[in-house]
Amino acid sequence: MSDARRRAATQGQATPPGSLPNFFFRARSTRLALAFALLAALGAVPAQAQDAPYANGTLDGEALNRPIPGLNDARKKNFRAGSGLFRQAWVIGPSLDHPEFEGLGPLYNRLSCIACHVKNGRGAAPGDEGGPARATVLRLSLPGADPNGGPPPHPVYGGQLNPEGVPGVPGEGRAIVAYEMFETTLGDGVKIPMRRPRLSVENLAYGPLGTETRMSARLAPPVSGLGLLEAVPEEIILAGQEVSGGRPNYVHDVARGARALGRFGLKANQPSLEQQIASAFAEDIGISSRLYPGDNCSTAETLCQEAAKTGKPLELTDAQLNATLEYVRGLAPPARRDAAEARVKQGEALFSALGCANCHRETLTLGTFAPALSGAQIHPYTDLLLHDMGADLADGREDYLAGPRDWRTPPLWGLGLVGKFGDGANYLHDGRARTLTEAILWHGGEAQPASQAFRAISGPERAALLAFLSSL
Repeated sequence: MSDARRRAATQGQATPPGSLPNFFFRARSTRLALAFALLAALGAVPAQAQDAPYANGTLDGEALNRPIPGLNDARKKNFRAGSGLFRQAWVIGPSLDHPEFEGLGPLYNRLSCIACHVKNGRGAAPGDEGGPARATVLRLSLPGADPNGGPPPHPVYGGQLNPEGVPGVPGEGRAIVAYEMFETTLGDGVKIPMRRPRLSVENLAYGPLGTETRMSARLAPPVSGLGLLEAVPEEIILAGQEVSGGRPNYVHDVARGARALGRFGLKANQPSLEQQIASAFAEDIGISSRLYPGDNCSTAETLCQEAAKTGKPLELTDAQLNATLEYVRGLAPPARRDAAEARVKQGEALFSALGCANCHRETLTLGTFAPALSGAQIHPYTDLLLHDMGADLADGREDYLAGPRDWRTPPLWGLGLVGKFGDGANYLHDGRARTLTEAILWHGGEAQPASQAFRAISGPERAALLAFLSSL
């Protein structure tokens, strides 16, 4: 941090004009400091890592779309190309007008990436009246494990229910969400409305799912900042176990054909951004690539198989996959706002005092990432590890080493912009929470003490904590 920015922060003033924004630039945990000192002594991280520069703090509809400063010309070019691909609506092949974007389906969820990751933010869950889960995918599996240790796909519907099909191919079915509405009372008597989702499936085109089928609704998460999380060395993530008590998920790396640390996905079930992106193209849009060369048809879906025979062998070229990867990898999280306000600082202190910062780990150190950022510190408020979140948030489904109650700690950067620029304003893995207060109150399992402590604090203290979260 520059001397000018440090003086501004200590005096409660705004960042001086022309300076970089104060973006997640403060470490608070003594235990984290000790962990970093140990890793530095072992040569894992720089002994005096500097905070990384980030995009400007302009608040507009592009707040989640800006690149990380310092990308070289080649990466900027790929970033622009990938931005177009992320927004591209794919079409049914063969296409004379757009052959480079043909290959949709035969079964699919949406036409483009941006359709679920609206404005690069999160999807929207159905309203209180319930209805189809349009920005949510429904994961399917059977008990046990596949040869690579992952969840075995459904023998007919595969690993995900796809509601749409190209002409002549029936969509598989549609996930429907209904809500059980109730209230919970805080320590000072304030009543908070809550809603519990109930999943069902209608219009199944290829027979019943069966009683053993396990279903998990997954709301589309935000994508900004993922490249920075990918650049955090494995040893930094694993060191967080000593701080938070979290556990790593080890998953199948398709490109390497080996087991690898999972860090992406709501259960940390993807090892790399490349695999996360290729998997989403395959499962959500029906677009094949070198990592997932087949079409998403089971042997029971004969009409899907017939339609697939007319398509290209690989619908997403390596150049397109690489451009999309560079786009997602280069997206900057938004800058913090109002960090010097007294109420925000009070909320930040409460965030640590209640135990929230144990899992929502403020500071991580990068490995290699562009010349300007290698060895820098970022502040995403996650440990990228799995935690038991209790029975109320359990989805009843294993995912490699993640059990039904386990979820990866989600990053909190950008939290204060949720719903402000057209993306969904819902929280948690299935979007059940409509407010940050609801999201906190759903925390159980390992997070139960923090949730109970939140219930017990006063109204002004709750407001301060929420002000801090809204500054992220």
